[in-house]
Amino acid sequence: MDKVLKVYKLDVGYQKTVVADITLEVMPGEIVALIGPNGAGKSTILNTITRQLEKLSGKIYIKEKEDKLVNGEELSTVMSMVTTQRIKPQLMSAREVVATGRYPYTGRLGILSKNDWEKVDEAIALVDAKEVAENDFSKLSDGQRQRIMLARAICQEPEIMILDEPTSFLDIQFKVDILSIIKRMAKRENIAVVLSIHDLEFVEALADKVIAINDGRVVAVGRPKEIITGEIIEDIYHMQKGCGKTLIDGLRGYSDALYKLINR
Repeated sequence: MDKVLKVYKLDVGYQKTVVADITLEVMPGEIVALIGPNGAGKSTILNTITRQLEKLSGKIYIKEKEDKLVNGEELSTVMSMVTTQRIKPQLMSAREVVATGRYPYTGRLGILSKNDWEKVDEAIALVDAKEVAENDFSKLSDGQRQRIMLARAICQEPEIMILDEPTSFLDIQFKVDILSIIKRMAKRENIAVVLSIHDLEFVEALADKVIAINDGRVVAVGRPKEIITGEIIEDIYHMQKGCGKTLIDGLRGYSDALYKLINR
């Protein structure tokens, strides 16, 4: 199986390097989680992969093609992104917001076909949001908005989805629901997912691969149980020796329960 995203010796930042020498490969259906403290550079990495920020050095390959050879139109049909930024569309229903994910396929006129609307409704059903589809988007709760933004990204029919802290602003039940949708979507639709996340208790239940980041470097890359260890957590969060193990031991039982919920 060919990798859909490859990052090689990538340096990212705003003129000055924030994180250096990032190397990563992502396969279809794989979920990769970036962890690290606030300000470590997780969002900077994601924004660089999606071209919202110019890379400082290194290479990014989209489906084996160097990203500079992938035009904007092609990229928009391969990759979608959901950010923590709260969009404020005026006088649009939730369904209409989801429909904007089909614009890469509509040509200059931006007119959706019957097939496009079917894709919209399929995406809304996938995220369990049919009951709010005709509601005013601006009046939805944070959890409902996040479902709709996921549906918007899904109906774009990407092969790669980039998610920047998809559970921000959400209570525990909505976090479980959103991460369950992401897991189901990745495995059912074979979509590669790269996301940043602060909630360590969810990482083992969700991710296939974890990248730990801090102090301008990639500290470790591996399977969740290899990375969510006391030693590595102490390193990336600058915790006292022994505190990381205590934290992880406390999270383990919680993580087992979350695994059952997210993979239901």
